[in-house]
Amino acid sequence: MMHGPRLNRRTVLKGLGTTLALPWLEAMLPGLATAAAGSAAPPLRMAFLYVPNGAHMPDWTPETEGSEYATPWIHEPLEQFRDDYCVLSGLAQQRANANGDGGGDHARALATFLTGMQARKTHGADIKIGVSVDQVAAQHIGRATRFPSLEIGCDQGPQSGNCDSGYSCAYSANISWKTESTPVGKEINPKLVFERLFTVGGNPDETAEVRAKRDRYNKSILDFVLDDAQRLKQRLGIADQRKMDEYLTAVRELELRIARTDSIGANDDLPAFNKPAGIPKDYGEHIRLMCDLLVLAFQGDVTRISTFVFANEGSNRSYPFLEVPEGHHDLSHHGRDPKKQEKIRVINRFHVTQFAYLLEKLKAAKEGNGSLLDNCMIVYGSGIGDGNRHNHDNLPIILAGRGGGTIKSGRHIKYDKGLPLTNLYLAMLDRVGAKTDKLGDSSGRLEGLSG
Repeated sequence: MMHGPRLNRRTVLKGLGTTLALPWLEAMLPGLATAAAGSAAPPLRMAFLYVPNGAHMPDWTPETEGSEYATPWIHEPLEQFRDDYCVLSGLAQQRANANGDGGGDHARALATFLTGMQARKTHGADIKIGVSVDQVAAQHIGRATRFPSLEIGCDQGPQSGNCDSGYSCAYSANISWKTESTPVGKEINPKLVFERLFTVGGNPDETAEVRAKRDRYNKSILDFVLDDAQRLKQRLGIADQRKMDEYLTAVRELELRIARTDSIGANDDLPAFNKPAGIPKDYGEHIRLMCDLLVLAFQGDVTRISTFVFANEGSNRSYPFLEVPEGHHDLSHHGRDPKKQEKIRVINRFHVTQFAYLLEKLKAAKEGNGSLLDNCMIVYGSGIGDGNRHNHDNLPIILAGRGGGTIKSGRHIKYDKGLPLTNLYLAMLDRVGAKTDKLGDSSGRLEGLSG
């Protein structure tokens, strides 16, 4: 039981130049009877995770529909979360096809993935695509949180020039579009994302001064809000105190991991230049740090909408730690070579393993009568089906989370080939309170998600 007045959902811990959002607490409920009636349900969140170059579809697609399907090899890292996601087959982004524009499937794949619109073929400044689903949601519900949306990734990528058969690099590097000609750039530095989430806006000089002071004295962000946290805990019940401790511990552990990447980078025997701090050399650790930041942002209700691009479309990143020294894009053009196909599916499984890490963190965070994952809708996939074919139908798509109880998970749902992926997005927008009649090439709301 709480030992004082009910907490406002927007309550934060404050310190010098710092603010720390709180997780969902029982003390934020208006009362047991009202909470039981469901009027104080936690908010819904939505995120869109992108991987490049398609997938090895024979090891991706379940052979049967329904809940009794055999787990494909690429999905095996997700097995413990089988009841928490759906595999969606048959969905397409037809506007990513050439449609008379010739080559450039990779650029179109990423730019079209959340917009459902055809990218204008240009490598100049006159780029044009459409508003992405995340930004549509941000326009409707973004005011409810400190940040309307959060855009993160692991590859920066140029914003101009020719990156794919006459298409601007902006198309290959950006998944989120605020307007038809304005991409929303993603942040790839975990340290900068952390600072953004937990530093009060306002005077930039004061913010920089606080950050420098914390670095100089090796202080944690929690040191600045400790007094406020202790005062608040005195008003909370046992369950909320435990949840607060778990949340603050997670923040501190993430802060330490980011600090370790700084110190590792500082010891590099490299020529002097302004290196971005906080970006790990280990690609898997980079992805996991970003996953942790996403979880904290959702858990503290700092934002309810996010995009996360594991690697830009057409990425030719190599994976020597998987014994795959060749570039990803080069391997995706495997020409049915069994050795290349084996390496592609290994890369696919690595990405899915990182996705499983995110689901584990979301499911471990308790919220209301369930978990944070229960109150999420997480789309994971690519705008290319088979990388060798460069097709944009039968895309590899997973929808994780139960959408606050509105989605029946644990199934493989097979849709008619060519059904617009944007139909899924309309159904998701409905659930978060951002109802929209049309998005890109949508033809209606995706059916079958509720069972």
